[in-house]
Amino acid sequence: MADDIRDMSFETALAELENVVNQLDSGDVPLENSIRLYERGAALKAHCDAKLKDAEEKVAQITLDAKGQPTGTTPAEGM
Repeated sequence: MADDIRDMSFETALAELENVVNQLDSGDVPLENSIRLYERGAALKAHCDAKLKDAEEKVAQITLDAKGQPTGTTPAEGM
């Protein structure tokens, strides 16, 4: 199950996470399915968090000149 999540784009994972939340909010899901949905939702959330962190790090690396124009990137810490 986690393998298919690992290959998802942020947008796809977020859309599926929203679907999971809607299913759980409906209250019409049997307990066994609710547990599986919750676990999948947690994995999707972790994947989205990692994608966002990666994007934030890339944006933080962009350097600007005095006019605010991008001039390049700087290495992220720990890379």
